Formats: sequence, C-alpha cells, structure tokens
Amino acid sequence: MKVIVGISDMKVSKNPTETLITYSLGSCIGVLIYDPGVKVGGLLHYMLPDATIDKQKALDKPFMFATTGIPRLFKEAYNLGATKNRLLVKVVGGAQILDSAGVFNIGKRNYLVLREMFWKNKVMIAKEDVGGTVNRTISLDIGSGLTILKTSGQGEAEI
Repeated sequence: MKVIVGISDMKVSKNPTETLITYSLGSCIGVLIYDPGVKVGGLLHYMLPDATIDKQKALDKPFMFATTGIPRLFKEAYNLGATKNRLLVKVVGGAQILDSAGVFNIGKRNYLVLREMFWKNKVMIAKEDVGGTVNRTISLDIGSGLTILKTSGQGEAEI
C-alpha cells in the first residue's frame, strides 16, 4: 500500500506492507531513513532550511523546515524501535529548479543545513542524489528496504 508523503510532510512506519513515497522533489529535500534490523523507515519532504524565518509556521508545520523536521523524523523512528547505529540514511533533491540565476539557492541551502545537522550529530549518509536541475521522486518499501529513485527524463533506479 502506498503512503504518500506530501510537501512539508513526514511519515514513519513499521508496517511491512507499506511503501512511503514522495513526488516532485525539486529544491525540496527528501530524507529517507531505514533500520533493516527492525524494518522501520521514515521519509521527510521539507522545503526550507531554517525554521527561525517563521517561528509560528514552524510550530504549525514542523516538517516544512530542515531544522525542525529532521529531528522529528529521527525521534519518530526511534519511538518505533529504530536505532541510530543501524540506520541507513538517503538524501534526494536540492535541485535548482525555479531559480535559474541562482539568486536564492534554496536547494543548496536546504542541503547545506542538512549536512551541518548530520555532521554535528554524527549521522552518515549512505546514498544521495542531490543538486542539478531535475525533479525527483523517491520511495521506500518498508518490508524490504528497497529504495527507488525516479528522476525526470532519466527513469527509475535503485538507490
């Protein structure tokens, strides 16, 4: 069963019949975590790097921002039995889509905040597909851990 993770959304599951999927990652980032030992996975689709730009919005929609969404993703997975040392972490998105002149660099800023948070917390990325100018879709099969990346104009591949 497909469980859709929308923009500024997050889902965590231990149901082996579920596949978490998020569509059209442009400058947004998709963070996927999976613990194969207990078959717990999560997917976050955040659109902005830092919640301090709008504290009320961060309270209302914590998954909109890297700084509030990423910690919640990990905590929810831990609540379902995942452990940090077994987690496989995959990162997708961070493209430069609507900002061809690079004025705002939202994709790059989204990625840099994530890397900084991961560095401080000793989180290693197993695989990533970031940057460029393409949209991406990512899915995670909870039962098997299979992660499929679909890139505009390039087809599908396991990541």
